Amino acid sequence: QVELVESGGGLVQDGGSLTLSCVASGFTFSEYSVKWYRQAPGKEREFVAGIGSRESGHSIFYADSVQGRFAISRDNAKNTVYLHMNSLKPEDTAIYYCNSDVIWGRGTQVTVSS
Repeated sequence: QVELVESGGGLVQDGGSLTLSCVASGFTFSEYSVKWYRQAPGKEREFVAGIGSRESGHSIFYADSVQGRFAISRDNAKNTVYLHMNSLKPEDTAIYYCNSDVIWGRGTQVTVSS
């Protein structure tokens, strides 16, 4: 079964940190780029961070809003991509989704209290 499963969300205070995980199954994980998106209530889904395939040298790219605060990494042996989130702000509150090609996870909720 081809799927992505996110975990690691939760409630954190302003300035806190969280690490999200996205575990892939059912496809050759290392051959695909993986991206994190988020969707806040009443807003459109937006890109957060991405990491390329092994062929691309695992190139990394971030949205301007999280540059310098978030870090994306991957462990191909574990079929897992991580999103390390530091200096969290209330405006980071959203459901965070993992995406690879046409596959989407169900999301994990991140809530940052002020």
